[in-house]
Amino acid sequence: MATAAAARHVVAVPYPGRGHINPMLVVCRLLAAADAAISVTVVVTEEWHALLAAAGVPDALPDRVRLATIPNVIPFERNRGADFAGFVEAVLVKMGEPVERLLDRLMLERKPDAIVADTFLTWGVAAGAARGIPVCSLWTQPATFFLALWHLDRWPPADGDQGEEGIGYFPFFWYTTEWWIKI
Repeated sequence: MATAAAARHVVAVPYPGRGHINPMLVVCRLLAAADAAISVTVVVTEEWHALLAAAGVPDALPDRVRLATIPNVIPFERNRGADFAGFVEAVLVKMGEPVERLLDRLMLERKPDAIVADTFLTWGVAAGAARGIPVCSLWTQPATFFLALWHLDRWPPADGDQGEEGIGYFPFFWYTTEWWIKI
């Protein structure tokens, strides 16, 4: 549980997936360890709370890091692979409202000083802005994946025609035709 002595309160909202929740929990632990004046509330679905509880995560969190739940408004983790596009759509369309209701409840206790939202939760910035709360976007994926997406406009077309230049202007990426690394 978050202690009353914490001078600053951060709300963390991870994307509901293992590769997002685990890194967000690491960041929350680091925030709490770095500053005794920070408490963190991590927002997860009821299903994710049960999964984390079964793994003993809530008991392993520092005292100033707590979990708060929203209803299961998205497809269950076990079935999400059957309709991944539907899962992503549900996260983008249905998850924002319960998070906003939770933020409103938290504001009755004390206005959060910041929100750390997963980059994939595009509605997180609007939710914070509507309440006057600064929002930090957390990229939980490897930096190389971010770099690849950042330079998506430089990728060769899907038909495989790389033109005269090829993709040799990607520093530190494998060449697709020469099989060597540009250093």
